[in-house]
Amino acid sequence: MLSGPSTQLLTLQDDHGLALAEYSFYPADELLHVRWHGHLTGAEVIRGVRQGEQWRDQLRFSLILNDKSNTGGDWSDALPWLQYEWLPVAVAAGVKALAYVFSPDLENQFATQKFVAALRPHMAIELFEDWDVALAWLQQQGGSRPAAPPPLP
Repeated sequence: MLSGPSTQLLTLQDDHGLALAEYSFYPADELLHVRWHGHLTGAEVIRGVRQGEQWRDQLRFSLILNDKSNTGGDWSDALPWLQYEWLPVAVAAGVKALAYVFSPDLENQFATQKFVAALRPHMAIELFEDWDVALAWLQQQGGSRPAAPPPLP
């Protein structure tokens, strides 16, 4: 169960005007929830993740719930960008854990497995079939960041 209310940040649309991704923020849990929709391509995943990056400096989140349960498609061509561009910046910004609710689509699962393998050495990440189980695991990872040290006199 989430600790408090969420703020709906954005609903991103694909080139056909259909929902591509919805972004919600739960400040009490330091959690960014991204719910993806439709047939995903690498270009759409990169565009969606870049949209999410706009909040990295404005909102404090250390946990990401990445829900692709309502998607299909092969987005594996986005993997190098995610691993070498997004991941180092996300870790440096304090992202500690990512719960990944995967799609039943086999094409999508192949990219998912490669994504998880690439991230696992750098942050806590697990795959889930169920949103509630994913959320419970993510909250066990603890979202609290250490307090900033006091300023020097």
